[in-house]
Formats: sequence, C-alpha cells, structure tokens
Amino acid sequence: MATFLRELSYQYQWLYDSISRVSALAVGGEYRFRRLALKDLPINSDTEILDLCCGSGQATQVLVTYSDKVTGLDASPLSLKRAQQNVPQANFVEGFAENMPLDNERFDLVHTSAALHEMSPEQLEEILREAYRVLKPGGVLAIADFHPPTNPIFIPGLYLFLFLFETETAWQLLKTDLRQTLQDIGFQVQSPILYGGGSLQVLQAYKPRE
Repeated sequence: MATFLRELSYQYQWLYDSISRVSALAVGGEYRFRRLALKDLPINSDTEILDLCCGSGQATQVLVTYSDKVTGLDASPLSLKRAQQNVPQANFVEGFAENMPLDNERFDLVHTSAALHEMSPEQLEEILREAYRVLKPGGVLAIADFHPPTNPIFIPGLYLFLFLFETETAWQLLKTDLRQTLQDIGFQVQSPILYGGGSLQVLQAYKPRE
C-alpha cells in the first residue's frame, strides 16, 4: 500500500530523518517524541536498556543519555552499521525481534519506538512475548506507536502518512488493542496515554515481580 517514497526513505538516511522530524511535529517535535515512552521511568546509568528494532539508532541516541548500558537490536545489517556510526556508546546485536539472541531476564527496560507497526499480528505477539522473556521481573516494556486518532482533525494527516510510507501492517496495528495483547501475555499495563490527537499511543507495560 505504500508508495515508492517508502523505499527511498529507507535507502537515504537524510530523507528518513527528515520525514521523522516532520512527523514528530504532531506531538511537539522529535526531541519530545523520543522521550515520551520514557516519561517517569526510574532510569539511571546502570539501567540495562534494550532498544528493540533500533534501526539506525535515532532512539538509541536518546537512551545513551540516560544509561551507560544500552543495547540496540535490529535485523538489518545496514541499519546496524549506521547505528554503530551514529551511537558508538551503545552495543548492537543483529537479530530478529521475534527470536532475540539474548538471555532471559537481562534487561530492566525494553524500549521500542515506531517499530511495531511494521509487524504482522503474528509477529507482533511473538515480539511482545520475547520482550517479556528478556525483561527482568519488575522490568518495563515502553512502547510508542500509531493509534487511531481520537481527534478527527488528525485523521487525514495520519492516513496520508500511512498511505505514502507504510504497509498493510500499520493499518492492522490501528485495529489492534495493544493493551489487551500485552495483558494476555502477562504484563501489567494501564490504558495507553495518547498524543497528537490520539494518533500516537504510549504504553508502559510491567513484568510482574516473582
């Protein structure tokens, strides 16, 4: 469903970054967008953080300002090469999010930003289960991704963006109750916090302590 612009945006980093900055204006700019899912979380320099589906490291650059122990995971060798150049302070691992080559209960925080909409419903559930596995008891999964707008003014902009740059999986996410999916896996999670007229949802899902 996406146009040729999607392929170009992934081929040219400057184009992808420009699109990200423009899109983030709906929630107050990229600086604010990259920190929304981290709001009120107790993060320090020793917090073990996984940036899931890290891409070229846009969110990783923010995470390393909070902690000295940040790992980025992505399935794309090209993206990881860019991420290593952009964020040399972090460690990076190549692997699929639905089958992470990472130990059980390793991380205090798993963060994923504008990535889950790239996954089919089946992949999405597998990824969330993997996030649960690699989190320590009491750890948190922080998510920021698309949501059906609650303010009609934001509907044309979001739908145009999805048409130009995204595939069918993004439209499927709009129909998915992420909170319920997380609860079914075992997470404790409150209702999502909505931004940008409801077009962006942020969830913080906790793995119960044993």
